[in-house]
Amino acid sequence: MLYVKYNLHFFARFFKNFPDEVIPWPSFLLVSDIYGMERTTYFPSQTKKCPFCAETIQACAIKCRFCGEFLNTNQARAAETESGPSTEDEPAEEDVLFRAKPSLWGIAPAIIRGLCLVVLAGFLIKLRLENLANNVLELQLTQDQVSTVGRYRIIVGTGLIIAVAFFLLIRIVRLKMTYYEITPERIEWGRGILDRRIDNLDMFRVIDLKLRRSLLDCIFGIGTVGLITTDKSDPEFVFEKIRRPRQLYDIIKKASLQADRRSGVVHLE
Repeated sequence: MLYVKYNLHFFARFFKNFPDEVIPWPSFLLVSDIYGMERTTYFPSQTKKCPFCAETIQACAIKCRFCGEFLNTNQARAAETESGPSTEDEPAEEDVLFRAKPSLWGIAPAIIRGLCLVVLAGFLIKLRLENLANNVLELQLTQDQVSTVGRYRIIVGTGLIIAVAFFLLIRIVRLKMTYYEITPERIEWGRGILDRRIDNLDMFRVIDLKLRRSLLDCIFGIGTVGLITTDKSDPEFVFEKIRRPRQLYDIIKKASLQADRRSGVVHLE
């Protein structure tokens, strides 16, 4: 369009310099009109949906060309008000009220027990128990027996350290692969390392919830929130060792009450 327009401007300037005898008057008038034309901006036509048949029609239409209903009546205005403004965009995602993952402080007792076993394994490797048994218990072990006991002592100590480290690594990875996401309509959580699973729980199914915090939990700023639900697959659901447990407790309590009102659910004792 720009290329054609600029060519028209060029020809207009070119022919404007000729006298009227060379260019007939109507042609010169046409060129002058082309030369003086203004840039026009075109806007796409706005559309809306018919409140009766939901077909797309012009926004200024007063009668639907599909169903034949008039759109300027009180009935049409009431139907359009109930349906709300129509948009062809995708629906917005649900607002996320809370996101959390279990804290590493949740496995602090397991880490402490693991460190105790590592210290014990270190003593087992460093201390020559075979020599101590010979001197204190007077077992009269031969040199080959002493060497064999020492070799097995080192193997057992090293294996214990490796087992503790592997166990703690599995616990940490499993903990970090777990997540919780709370929306006004549902609770979603994912877990698993190799076998990844994602489940969700409708908010209106929550009957009761509890907040539990031990002394170590209060020190580390974590807690456990337990839910009692009417869901058959997860009648008791637990948020394990998460931060800001009181905030999560209040969010679920408020969201579950609002979900009950929206769904018209009444929980009987």
